[in-house]
Amino acid sequence: MDGDRARRADAPDRPGGDDVIADLFVEWFGSNPVVHGLVGGLVIAGMNLLGASLVFVWRDPSERALDGALGFAAGVMLAASFTSLIIPGIEIYSGGNPIPTLVGVLLGALFLDRSDGLVPHVHYLLTGRRRADAANPSEALPLDDERLAPVVLFIFAITLHNMPEGLAVGVGFGSGDVAGAIPLMLAIGIQNIPEGLAVSVAAVNAGLNRRAYAVFTGIRSGIVEIPLAVLGAYAVQTISALLPYAMGFAAGAMLFVISDEIVPETHTGGHERIATLGTIIGVVVMLYLDISLG
Repeated sequence: MDGDRARRADAPDRPGGDDVIADLFVEWFGSNPVVHGLVGGLVIAGMNLLGASLVFVWRDPSERALDGALGFAAGVMLAASFTSLIIPGIEIYSGGNPIPTLVGVLLGALFLDRSDGLVPHVHYLLTGRRRADAANPSEALPLDDERLAPVVLFIFAITLHNMPEGLAVGVGFGSGDVAGAIPLMLAIGIQNIPEGLAVSVAAVNAGLNRRAYAVFTGIRSGIVEIPLAVLGAYAVQTISALLPYAMGFAAGAMLFVISDEIVPETHTGGHERIATLGTIIGVVVMLYLDISLG
């Protein structure tokens, strides 16, 4: 199949091997970027479900192992934010003008910062350790049931912090650069595995049913990531001028999650070194995927 269908005319030239992967993707799923966004959303949601389901076979992972896995997820997201979103947004889709993409980065971070005022920070819901700037559940939402409120807030918080991932994949495919969007999809999907496992383990430790909540976690994550991937692809296809802003927004939101949630959480249990090594390995894996696939 002609490689021109697999990426935008203004996307950078890539090695022939990358064209093969992109062409196969287009051959299987057609050339509509919105459909590509849907496929990407299904893939990352499915990998989140896989991670959540690991609690069936890895019933009691240590805190050390979880910190290392979450550090890995942070490293993947960190590298992906720059290689697949910020740099292409500036160099390719803004003609070298950094302002639109950087404005998007600030807006994405601001959105997550303001949203955290509505629900408790994820690390508080997972560990019970409250930060000084964490939202107060009793003040944030009018829920009186002591058992219902934490569960509802838990769902809200985790869903909120999964939103940038689905949006990032959708924006990547909406750009029309399939060869560049595939490694972004794989990277976010890979980091969804330890993230899904960590959430399921926390829920099990809190006393919720292992099997039911593992499945529920995957479905819940999929529900938010899939439509946001489609929305991201549709938005940038409909209004092409939004593309650099949208890429920056997704990157800024992911960077906020890394710095405000994942890194602090992995550095509170005395396993800072393993978490840091996990982050470095995650960066290396994402860079390898970006170079080898796109």
